[in-house]
Amino acid sequence: MSELAIKIGDLSERLKVPVETIRYYEKERLLPPPRRTEGNYRVYDSAQLDRLAFIRNCRSLDMTLDEIRELLRLRDAPEEECGGVNRLIDEHIDHVQEKIAELRKLESHLQALRRRCDSARPAGECAILGDLNSTVVPAASTAGHIGLHSPSKRRRAGA
Repeated sequence: MSELAIKIGDLSERLKVPVETIRYYEKERLLPPPRRTEGNYRVYDSAQLDRLAFIRNCRSLDMTLDEIRELLRLRDAPEEECGGVNRLIDEHIDHVQEKIAELRKLESHLQALRRRCDSARPAGECAILGDLNSTVVPAASTAGHIGLHSPSKRRRAGA
């Protein structure tokens, strides 16, 4: 069987992972450095393709890079017990449940905010805008906390 030799652009296209993200995973040492051609192009083999697919699948489950590192460590040590995998997944489930609860609170707050304005009127009289202009908005910290519009504390760059 011939060994796969694929350039970064083709790898990106095949696995639907941006080139910048692949480079980031290399920098973070999730992916080993690829072989280089005489023209200094990155060339990936089938093991790197499989590893990137694994990472992509973990990221699709919203796993952090540290969680992925641990899963890769266990994946690379097939003789080890899988209890560590189970614990990691259990912790991740707990995190997801917390995030869902926070999203429900956010939804409730948005619904309450929406009920504040029941008809079209001049923007200067809009109760929603008035509430958002207030110095105290009860759930204002929730969106940042759960990572809706800002990077989560659990997750770093590298979609």
